[in-house]
Amino acid sequence: MTIPEYIFAFLLVANAIGAFVGNARRFQDVERKLNLVLAHLGIDPTAQVNPSSDVINLAADPRQRIAAIRAYRLQTGAGLKEAVAVIDRIASGSNGAGA
Repeated sequence: MTIPEYIFAFLLVANAIGAFVGNARRFQDVERKLNLVLAHLGIDPTAQVNPSSDVINLAADPRQRIAAIRAYRLQTGAGLKEAVAVIDRIASGSNGAGA
């Protein structure tokens, strides 16, 4: 590569990093504003949704663990780590409804 190509590649990478940082800040601002709106409406933005009876039935069967995790994530929009924790709690016999 020639020097102008290196400069171009550097500028391209710097531009991508700058766009990423700018988007991350905008995302944080939008999330903060959404939480303020939810709080104003009396909705707890940190509240977790109770698993449905379908999810509980799937979680009770160890062979259906992945299907239960998928169903919980689809139902609640939860992340993978949270969904696994909820399904594991249900499968272990403790009350998963409060999760």
